[in-house]
Amino acid sequence: MKTSRHIQEILDRLDKEYGTDARCYLIHTNPHELLFATIMSAQCTDERVNAVTKTLFVKYPSVEAFANASLEELEEDIHSVGFYHMKAKHIIECARALIHDYDGVVPSDIDELTALPGVGRKTANVVRSHIFDLPSIVVDTHVKRISNKLGMTKESDPVKIEFDLMKKVPKDHWSLINFHLIRLGRTICTARSPKCSECFLNDVCPAGKVSRSKIK
Repeated sequence: MKTSRHIQEILDRLDKEYGTDARCYLIHTNPHELLFATIMSAQCTDERVNAVTKTLFVKYPSVEAFANASLEELEEDIHSVGFYHMKAKHIIECARALIHDYDGVVPSDIDELTALPGVGRKTANVVRSHIFDLPSIVVDTHVKRISNKLGMTKESDPVKIEFDLMKKVPKDHWSLINFHLIRLGRTICTARSPKCSECFLNDVCPAGKVSRSKIK
């Protein structure tokens, strides 16, 4: 794979600004905790999920505990993360599937993960990246929005974005770019009011160039 100069410049600057140690913002101590936390993180902030899981993972210390949980009680436990009925249902069903099909062990295979209830490619790739250290591109709202703004992809569908970036970004940066773009999206390139004038990528960002032209 040949990386374009444009994308390589972006990657180099991201490395310089944020370093090359990717971190996971969801607090967890084992694979199933990250899996269930990621299911809960859909359309919810990591901070909110972490606040919930602080006590949730004490109350339900194992896959078996989640599999045997009362749906109504689990809904109450996670209601603040939003869409709690669907998420609680998926977590319980996912836990039961893990016990039935994998003896309670979270698999690393992408197809096996996405076959679990409530697990899409985003969730599966979070687990693959942070638990199994398998290079994976996680397309969340930040990655979707900013990769388009930076001209790294023209795709709009998350799955198509994932595969497009896999072709253009070196494999050793697949997991790292998730961390980088999420960090950028939370601090500078925010959805509502991007700080283009403060961005270290402004001169190589097509959207940034538009912003500068408007200022002129």
